[in-house]
Amino acid sequence: MNFPHLVSLASYLATHGIFCLRFTCKGLNLVYRTKAYRAVLAFLKSHEEHKISSVFLAGRSMGSRAAASVMREACENDNEFIQGLICLSYPLHPANSKAKLRDEDILSLTKPVLFVSGSSDEMCDQTLLKNVVSKMKVPAQIHWIKNANHGMAVKGETMEDVMTEINTHVFSWIQKTVDNL
Repeated sequence: MNFPHLVSLASYLATHGIFCLRFTCKGLNLVYRTKAYRAVLAFLKSHEEHKISSVFLAGRSMGSRAAASVMREACENDNEFIQGLICLSYPLHPANSKAKLRDEDILSLTKPVLFVSGSSDEMCDQTLLKNVVSKMKVPAQIHWIKNANHGMAVKGETMEDVMTEINTHVFSWIQKTVDNL
């Protein structure tokens, strides 16, 4: 929840009129995180004080895998509450194991998806992600951060500059996606 990338993105989106809710979970496994994500969505749907008509799911690394799993379930149930998915540093495969793709959830999606990944991410090979995206049946976009690793660090660039690129691209994608609904 307090990872600098997520804090920066949430602050940027909030200053541009998009309400953001960040949360964390103590469990480090995907099943636990997915369960926590479902609980947060149930809370948002039922919250009496703030009526929310729709959301975009987002996550970073394993959090994006959990968000993709919840999104897949929503797509299977024709859930209109969720409008799209933003995956920051999606771990498409384990480091040093490109043969073990983690694409089962994202290939089943029926809502728009944005992937923001480093071009040097050791857990998301460019060619493999492009291949997976080409198989998707929804509008899917990849935004590569040049020379960034899984943590979005780029030699010779400040994290602030990298986050500015990410934040402005995510905001623009959300705007375009909403305009096309």
